[in-house]
Amino acid sequence: MKAVAVLYPGGPAAAETPELLGCAENALGLRDWLEGQGHELVATSDAGAGLDSHLPTVDVLIATPFWPAYISRERIENAPNLKLLLTAGVGSDHFDLAAAAERGITVAEITGSNVVSVAEHVVMQILTLVRNYMPAYREVLDGGWDIGKVAAPSHDLEDKRVGIVGFGRIGQRVATRLKGFDVQLRYFDYRRLPHTEETVLGARFQGLRALVAESDLVSINIPLTPATQGMFDRDLLYSMKKGAYLVNTARGRIVDTDALVEVMEAGHLAGYAGDVWYPQPAPADHPWRNMPNHAMTPHVSGTTLEAQRRYANGIRECLTSFIAGEPIDRDYIIVDGGRVASPSYSPAYQ
Repeated sequence: MKAVAVLYPGGPAAAETPELLGCAENALGLRDWLEGQGHELVATSDAGAGLDSHLPTVDVLIATPFWPAYISRERIENAPNLKLLLTAGVGSDHFDLAAAAERGITVAEITGSNVVSVAEHVVMQILTLVRNYMPAYREVLDGGWDIGKVAAPSHDLEDKRVGIVGFGRIGQRVATRLKGFDVQLRYFDYRRLPHTEETVLGARFQGLRALVAESDLVSINIPLTPATQGMFDRDLLYSMKKGAYLVNTARGRIVDTDALVEVMEAGHLAGYAGDVWYPQPAPADHPWRNMPNHAMTPHVSGTTLEAQRRYANGIRECLTSFIAGEPIDRDYIIVDGGRVASPSYSPAYQ
């Protein structure tokens, strides 16, 4: 078996931090194990010709979400031996799922591996925006001490209405972590939770447009599907409360790139944060890099060392099953038997 792992470059940190499992240099900690069983493992951060040169002979392709490679229909067609696509993490929309299904290729991701990490990142970015942290930090770097300038747009989070769009594993953990701030929680999802679960989480269901219009802060936690691509378009963004905040740790294409820049430059929203872009890696001239009042990070919310250990272990579990000819854990499966099997990638958000 030949496995190719397309992972981000770790650089000097790879040697200094062996726990940095998700990088090409450390190869998810799989090399000794796989090669000890007589299998070949190629780990690369080359998303171009380097990756393409291995496609004709690869059996298993492993990739972290979006960076460094998109696995397109063309690439799948150029990999005649490909049987398994694995996401080292959560979110498999960097694979062409329809092309994989047509070829009977199994697609799996490590469900739940990053949910804690992303939820904590969401809360961090919410506080960063509401408390006007970035300008305060820059004030220190610039040698200033203008308290009034920093404090003027700074708020308490308590009593604010927070709307969570997408109330799955991450959305619910965001709600749990925000309960301690005494916020008013609302959520939108394609299915409503039972009343008892809503009570435990302290959140009430609300339709999308009403939630967006009435929330002081909106957190996006839905998967990217054809139905959710561009969901936050110019119309929906302008329907948000003036002075509201938007946090997106889901997928960049859920928010219209140019419309967001317009809304931010017009001062309609008080701030935008997140760590997902389109495309990824974001080019140096990506318009979101220079928007006013943003607190963006590169796509790192689900890449804590703990999350990397979880998804590395999950990849090894999937490979163990695959090599033994046994079924992969159903919780991990996205595409199986020629069809998209995961409800996360259903058109339910239409």
